[in-house]
Amino acid sequence: MPHGGPGDRDVWGFDWLVQYFVHLGYAVLQPNFRGSSGYGNAWFEKNGFQSWPMAIGDVDDAGRWLVSQGIADPAKLAIVGWSYGGYAALQSQVVAPDLYKAVVAIAPVTDLDRLRAEHRDFTDYEIVNAFIGQGPHVEAGSPARHASAFKAPVLLFHGDHDENVSVDESRLMNSRLKEAGKSVHYIEFPNLDHQIDDATQRPRMLREIAAFLDTSLKG
Repeated sequence: MPHGGPGDRDVWGFDWLVQYFVHLGYAVLQPNFRGSSGYGNAWFEKNGFQSWPMAIGDVDDAGRWLVSQGIADPAKLAIVGWSYGGYAALQSQVVAPDLYKAVVAIAPVTDLDRLRAEHRDFTDYEIVNAFIGQGPHVEAGSPARHASAFKAPVLLFHGDHDENVSVDESRLMNSRLKEAGKSVHYIEFPNLDHQIDDATQRPRMLREIAAFLDTSLKG
């Protein structure tokens, strides 16, 4: 379960999403991949978008470690992420499509140029533009442009009032996966923002994830 940000990090303490999965019987690993904050400039690299190969590579290595330690069954390894974590979950299918058998992405970034464009009319545009940067990493690091690589089923969630990551990102990912003939289910929450903080819809989301993982990881 990679964290959001990307310049964030997971720390010891209560996490309602982790506890939900543990309650269902899953082992949960929260990797502080390179691109996470709080470990110095060398660990941060350029950031989790410009240095996405390292960040996503660390996330995937964490999954492989779970298998190598006998904690996870390789046939039942899943990845769940929110915001940048959702981006990491999707991008992992581009670089390691056989690793995870189910992918859940909540309010994810799916195209780096689209993320840049979302800020064009705002005062933070120059900051976001510099943060994303220019170069081949933009094309290679935009999962919506590589839907044909996906092998695992995907479950997407997004609030249509999200001001952190536009709902158009999930709409695009859903469309591209369907065009590529991939297994995808998309749930959009009306009038909710990036946190999907609603007493009705958040429990619904958890139930949907539980059912999706149960179905996807059977066998």
